[in-house]
Amino acid sequence: MHLGFVWRICTVAALGGLLFGYDWVVIGGAKPFYEQRFQIAADPLAQGVAMSTALWGCLAGAALSGRLADQIGRKRPLALAGALFTVSAVATALACDLTTFNVARFVGGVGIGLASNLSPLYIAEVSPAGLRGRLVSLNQLLLVIGILAAQLVNWRLASDVPATAEGAALAATWCGRIGWRWMFAAETIPAVGFWALALLIPESPRWLVKAGRPDDARRVLARLGDDAYATAELSAIQASTAARHEPPFRLGRLLEPSLRRPLLVGAGLAVLQQWCGINVIFNYAEEVFRAAGYQVRDIMFVIVVTGLVNLLFTLVGMAAVDRVGRRKLLLFGAGGLAALFGALGACYFVGSQGPHMVALVLASIACYAMSLAPVTWVVISEIFPTRVRGTAMSAAVVALWLACSLLTFTFPWLNSRLGPAGTFWLYAAICAGGLIFIALRLPETRHRSLEDIERDFAGP
Repeated sequence: MHLGFVWRICTVAALGGLLFGYDWVVIGGAKPFYEQRFQIAADPLAQGVAMSTALWGCLAGAALSGRLADQIGRKRPLALAGALFTVSAVATALACDLTTFNVARFVGGVGIGLASNLSPLYIAEVSPAGLRGRLVSLNQLLLVIGILAAQLVNWRLASDVPATAEGAALAATWCGRIGWRWMFAAETIPAVGFWALALLIPESPRWLVKAGRPDDARRVLARLGDDAYATAELSAIQASTAARHEPPFRLGRLLEPSLRRPLLVGAGLAVLQQWCGINVIFNYAEEVFRAAGYQVRDIMFVIVVTGLVNLLFTLVGMAAVDRVGRRKLLLFGAGGLAALFGALGACYFVGSQGPHMVALVLASIACYAMSLAPVTWVVISEIFPTRVRGTAMSAAVVALWLACSLLTFTFPWLNSRLGPAGTFWLYAAICAGGLIFIALRLPETRHRSLEDIERDFAGP
């Protein structure tokens, strides 16, 4: 194998994850400043629209990504995502009114939706079986780095804002006038780089076979390995795909009996990754640290700490995914979060305070970062047949973003009705259900070719 070349093209594809993470998180640091600039600080509806516009773009991009991936390949839609990230970064930074701001955020959301599907899909299709888990997890690593980069940029640009500044005083600061725009503009350089580099990577050999271009596929496979590797892989892909002998794919064919099992597993894991409740942890970070008795002057710095933990344990997950296996890590993640959330709920229920609250928060983030966060993307990039992988994975990613939307919109209501203790216990129960689902439905996929996995999921 030409591992240096494989790592380089996978890193380029994973830049989509970096931009995904940055674009998703950066708005949190800019929120108090653009709300004052656009005079929506007292308008909850306008605030909600501004915060959720990118999410609706994610849904549109994820829905579009499957058809694009199956019709024109993996490479060109990745470049399109880079272009959308670039346009969004510039337009958001220069937005002169709320409408322009929301349109620009929607465009960035479409880029996120495309990248969240296409980056792991492309990496899975060019990776050797023994390294596929680690290479697909590279996308999650860069996503976490993107999140941390956004947190650091937000923290640094807002570091000169007085802790007591609010309202008009906040808007009058440098960050209130100009600095928040640089939070978005900082994305432009990596976005342009991703756009350009995505045009230089080779097309997925599996898509080339599906498109009836076996000679092009052989050339790409020879660059990934050698002539012997290219011959063996091409033979296996052609036997699995038989693309030229199948009718054109239609969305309704996702309901075929042979696809029901992988779709159930893929969509189930995607929903579990969101409904496991880790976003609740991030929403409660400030309250939990305060409950532990700490005087946190700079909330953004606390978020940076959680981002560092997230990054560290993502590296642990990357090291383990091809050694320990997907199934074991997912079982560990679902079971661990169920226990940790149960403990957090109990602490809230009895009004407990102290350093143990901080330890439980960081342990939950660590547990998620090394299991459900990266491994879900690995599994849903592996389990679908080559002939429908783009569309089927798109369906799983749409399920993920719908679950994220539902979690986002229901959390305030759940918190008001159930309280912090009840909310954590609810998510603990969901994680326990996820543990049972994984144990019953997910076979181990490590060190197996995509074609072998396809045959396994096609069975009864």
